[in-house]
Amino acid sequence: MSHTEVAPGSSLSAHRRRRELAQATDGRTADVLIVGLGATGAGVALDAAARGLDVVAVDAHDLAFGTSRWSSKLIHGGLRYLASAQFDVAHESAVERGVLMTRTAPHLVAAQPFVLPLTPLVSRGQASLAWAGFRAGDMLRLAARTPRPVLPAPRRLSATEARHLAPAVRASGLRGGLLSWDGKVTDDAALVTALARTAAAHGARVLTRVRALELNGTGARVRDELTGEEGEIRARAVINATGVWAGTLTDGIRIRPSRGTHLVLRSQRLGALPAGLHIPVPGETNRFVLVLPQGDGRVYVGLTDEPVEGAIPDVPEVPETDIGFLLDVLGSALEVPVGRDEVVGAFAGLRPLLDTSTGGSPDRTSDISRRHAVLTSPDGVTTVVGGKLTTYRRMAQDAVDAAIAARGLRAVPSPTAGLPLIGAASPERLRALPVPRRLVRRYGTEAVEVHALAAQNPALAEPVLPGHPVTRAELLWAVRHEGALDENDLLDRRSRIGVVPEDRTHALPVAREILGEAAAVHP
Repeated sequence: MSHTEVAPGSSLSAHRRRRELAQATDGRTADVLIVGLGATGAGVALDAAARGLDVVAVDAHDLAFGTSRWSSKLIHGGLRYLASAQFDVAHESAVERGVLMTRTAPHLVAAQPFVLPLTPLVSRGQASLAWAGFRAGDMLRLAARTPRPVLPAPRRLSATEARHLAPAVRASGLRGGLLSWDGKVTDDAALVTALARTAAAHGARVLTRVRALELNGTGARVRDELTGEEGEIRARAVINATGVWAGTLTDGIRIRPSRGTHLVLRSQRLGALPAGLHIPVPGETNRFVLVLPQGDGRVYVGLTDEPVEGAIPDVPEVPETDIGFLLDVLGSALEVPVGRDEVVGAFAGLRPLLDTSTGGSPDRTSDISRRHAVLTSPDGVTTVVGGKLTTYRRMAQDAVDAAIAARGLRAVPSPTAGLPLIGAASPERLRALPVPRRLVRRYGTEAVEVHALAAQNPALAEPVLPGHPVTRAELLWAVRHEGALDENDLLDRRSRIGVVPEDRTHALPVAREILGEAAAVHP
């Protein structure tokens, strides 16, 4: 490339959206229509486009609007699935984690250390079981061929070492800790954005604010949510990747959503956290509350696993019972418990678990398998459901394989296991970039261009709000290249500012100012 690190055709914008929506509804027939642009749907769009298929992908809202922005930001290696004897799911998770960390997104996914503090509430039997699990997790790493330098080995910690890595943990009775490692994505919504932009670079038309009103095997009736205009998108194959909403578009799909809630705390409340924490849930043998430092002045504490009944909301509410549960478990390990008034934000996501029960459902959603499923309806719509963020790529590959087979399309095998996402590069090249490390972890090689915006205009180097690292340049980049159309896109998905309501309120004027400036240049 020349000076710019922006891959040709990868920039998503309001102008491109208008042009490509007109093309998609002009009566021509695409090879594949994908509905839903979370991690799975964006992954499907990339998989299909990378095989040379003509792709249109739509979402009623924004990229990563649903479940994909509400995760723990972890790329799991499958340890929890070993405990329930789901060996195939565990191995698949470990393999996909390795793909992300070493090939497709090493700028976005890196190793995250965790400490399990051995407090008096953790029996020696529980500690032995946890240690055996961490060793088994390391065997999964080995089986997935993820190099040791990428994911270090677990080890035992002395009480002093445990306190160094987790200074907020109660010192009284602490007999040490267990150190383990897993994958962590800088930002789940950023991963989805990278997927969508990489798909666009391969020719996919990625269209947000386009709602599918009716779906069948040959296309969909859609509505532009910005103008209210309706039209039809025709396609030879249709893939439903709408997650918890899949059953509203395709008959015969039964989803049993599970709510995962996280709390948001200010980082200074828990002090320096070089590592995250695993805190065992009292009375449970294989369940933990996680303390997850984010590197932006915040810490997430999660998560719950509660069944959800009734209508599925666009944005799930966080009940006080979830908040109380998480605070209670967190308090069991801390020197000074966290008060309810210290919770500055909370968010919940709904896991799209496939309900395969016959004559009665499992007692708990935590008992439902995290395997994904690809189903084809009588009218030819392919639906992909279940699974998790870590395995989005394999889910996408399986969905495209099924659609190709069902509709008789011709395409090459999936290349996505070795296809770098926008911004990806070798660790050596990423380390050599002359820009702040925080930008590299979010933008990869494109960090040079984001940094250049701020260098060219000192006003853009200013943070969006005091105490938070995101700059005005990053919001402008999101409008120009990442498809952000309004302040909600900017604050709730292209950055994580919006998870703290107080911060969101203070940042709104800046977001609106950036949108106004961008519109004046490209109306």
